[in-house]
Amino acid sequence: MTTNDIVRLTTDVLSVEEATSLVSDTSIGATSIFIGTTRDNFEGKKVLQLEYEAYEPQTLSEMKKICAAIRDKWVIHGIAMLHRTGNVPVGEASVIIAISSKHRKESLEAVEFAINTLKATVPIWKKEVYEDGKTEWKQNKECFWMANTQS
Repeated sequence: MTTNDIVRLTTDVLSVEEATSLVSDTSIGATSIFIGTTRDNFEGKKVLQLEYEAYEPQTLSEMKKICAAIRDKWVIHGIAMLHRTGNVPVGEASVIIAISSKHRKESLEAVEFAINTLKATVPIWKKEVYEDGKTEWKQNKECFWMANTQS
C-alpha cells in the first residue's frame, strides 16, 4: 500500500467530498467514485436500515490487498476505500470507493474492479432490518467462500 491508498472502517457517516479529497491532486485528470447506499426495499420487504459487522484487522488487510491488485493492473494515483460498520439508515452510504488517475479509463475500470472484489473477498457481514421488526443476515452472491460451500 502506498501513501495514496486509504482503507478505512468507520461508524461515522461517509462523505463523498472527503473520499474525493483523499485521492485528489493537480497532476490527475480523473476521479471515479462508487457509492453504495442503503435502499429502502428488498424482495418486497421495506428495509429500515442495514447493520454491518467486520473483524477490522482482517477486513483492512483484505482491502489493502485490493489496492495492491489495482496497482498491479492500472496506473493509479490514489485509492480511498471507506466502509461503514454499525447501523446505516436508508439513503446513507455504506461504502465509498474513490480512485484517481491521469485518464478516466484506468480509474473507471479500477473502481469497478474494487467494488466487485470487495464484495467477493472482504469479510463484512450485513444484516437487513425490516419495517415489520424482522431481521435477516445477508450474504453477497459474489463471496468466493460461499460459492465453495454450495452444493
